Amino acid sequence: MVTLPEQRSEDFLKLALLAHVRQDFSAPVSAIVGYAEILIEDAPRYGLERFTADLGKMYEAGLGLQHLIDDLLDPGVLAKRTGDSGYDDFKSKLRHDLRTPITALKGYGEMLLEDAQEASADAFVDDLQKMLNAAKRLLARVDSLVEFASREGAEAAAVAEPEAPLLATLRRIVRPHGDGIVGEKTDSYRILVVDDHESNRDLLSRRLTRDLHHVVTAASGESALALVEQEQFDLILLDLLMPGMSGYEVLERLKCDPRHSDLPVLMISALDEIDSAVRCIEAGAEDYLAKPFDPVLLRARVNACLEKKRLRDREKIILQQLRAEKDKSDALLLNILPAPIVARLNLGESMIADHIADATILFADLVGFTSLSTRVSATRLVHLLNVLFSDFDRLSVQFGLEKIKTIGDAYMLAGGLLAPCPDHVEAVADMALAMRDALHAASNRLGEPLQLRIGIHTGSVVSGIIGTRKFIFDVWGDTVNTASRMESHGTANEINVSAATYLRLCEKFVFEACGIIDLTGKGPMEAYFLRGRRRDQPDSQ
Repeated sequence: MVTLPEQRSEDFLKLALLAHVRQDFSAPVSAIVGYAEILIEDAPRYGLERFTADLGKMYEAGLGLQHLIDDLLDPGVLAKRTGDSGYDDFKSKLRHDLRTPITALKGYGEMLLEDAQEASADAFVDDLQKMLNAAKRLLARVDSLVEFASREGAEAAAVAEPEAPLLATLRRIVRPHGDGIVGEKTDSYRILVVDDHESNRDLLSRRLTRDLHHVVTAASGESALALVEQEQFDLILLDLLMPGMSGYEVLERLKCDPRHSDLPVLMISALDEIDSAVRCIEAGAEDYLAKPFDPVLLRARVNACLEKKRLRDREKIILQQLRAEKDKSDALLLNILPAPIVARLNLGESMIADHIADATILFADLVGFTSLSTRVSATRLVHLLNVLFSDFDRLSVQFGLEKIKTIGDAYMLAGGLLAPCPDHVEAVADMALAMRDALHAASNRLGEPLQLRIGIHTGSVVSGIIGTRKFIFDVWGDTVNTASRMESHGTANEINVSAATYLRLCEKFVFEACGIIDLTGKGPMEAYFLRGRRRDQPDSQ
C-alpha cells in the first residue's frame, strides 16, 4: 500500500471527491450530449432531418451545461465566483444558470418526443426518452449541486452524502508516503463496460455497439470480476472511481491472475490527474481516458487496445506453431540422436567428440539373410526387419542402452556411453539374452526360421557426431572392431563374448568356454558363449 505525505493525501481525497461529484453530475449531461450526437447522425438515415435543428440546440445546451458544471467544481473558479458577489446572490445566480439550460433541454426534448411518437420513429423515441430522463434527474439535483459547490472540505463531504462509500474506498487505498499516488497491492470484439452510472454504461454501450462490438455491462467491480470468470472478453472499459471496490482494485486483481493478466483494460475516469493515469498504466492498464470522453478519442483508444490484443493473440498463435514445429523437430532429432547429444546441440556445441574409458559394444547379425532376401518379396523382407528391429529397439529402452545404428541386417548397440553406469556390462548381457528370445518369438510369428549371431566386447571407445546434413552419432575404436569380429566369428543362435567381458560377468552369468578363436585383423583371442544368468542372481531388468 502506498503512502503520501498527510497533506498530499488529504488533497488527493478532496480532488477525488470533487472528481466523483463532477462525474455524478456530468454523467446525465454527457448522456444528453452523447444521445444528441447519435440522433443528429441518425436523423438523415430515418428521413427526420427536420429534427436536426432542435437537436443541435439541445447539443449546444448540453455542452454549455457541461462546461458550467466543470467550472463549478473547479476550486479556483469557485473562489473567484463567490468573491464577485454575496453568498446568497451567488447561490441564486448559480441556480438560475443551471436551471436555464436544463429547462431548455427538457422543453425541446418533450416537443421532439411528441413529434417522434407521431412519426412512429421508435429509435428516436427510445433515445429521446433517455435524454429526458437524464435532464429530469439533473434538474432534481440542482439544489444539492449548488450547496456542494458553495462549501469546502468537511462541509462539502457532509453535503455529498452519496459519496460516503467512495470516500471509504479512497481512504482504504491511499496512505501517507512518497511523491506518487500508487495503490495497493475491423472485427467484432467482446467488450465489458464497468461503470456505476447507468447512463455512462448505456452511452458507452451504444457507441461500441455502433462499431459492431458485442458489449456486456457491469455496475460494480465485484460483478465485473464475476463476469470475467464466466465469459471471455477482448477488452474491459473500467471506471476508476466506484463505491465499494474501486476500478484500480479490479485492475490489480486482473493483472495478478495469470488467467486474465493479458486481458487489456482501458481505464475511464473523471479524475483527470497525471498521477492516477501513471498509477493505472504501471499496474497494467493499456490506456487511460478522462471523462467526459470525446467519442472520436474513445473510438481511437478502443481500436488501439483491440489492435494490440489482436497482435498479441497472433503472436501467441505463432509462438504455439513454432513450439509445435520445434517439438516435431526435436522428436525427429531424438529418433536419430541420443537425448543427451540433442541437449548438447541445443546448447550450441558444434563439435561433439568424447572418449569413454569403459563401454560395452554389441553387434547382432541375421544368419542366412542373403538367401532369405532372394526367397521373399521386398515388402515382406522390410516388414520382417522392421518387426524384429522394433522389438530390439523396445528392449534397448527397457535395459537403458543406446541403439547406435542398423547396417543392413546387422544391429549395433552400446552400454555406458552417455552416462556413468557401473552395471552396463550386465545390461548388455541381459539385452543379448532377451534379443535371442525376441528372435525366437518373431520367427514363430512371421513363419520364417530366423537365426542370430551376437558378439560382445568391453573396453574404451570414442563417440561423437559426424556429418553436417545426414549426420549420425557413432562410436569408434578397437573395442568396436573386436565386438564386430566376435559376432562375425560366432555361431548361429549363440552370444559370443570376449574375455574382457567374461571377466566382468562370470560371477553372475553362466558361460561356456569356446577356447581360442583367430579374429580377422586381431589374431587369436579367448571367447565364451553366454548361456544365461546364474539361478541365484536376479535379472537386471
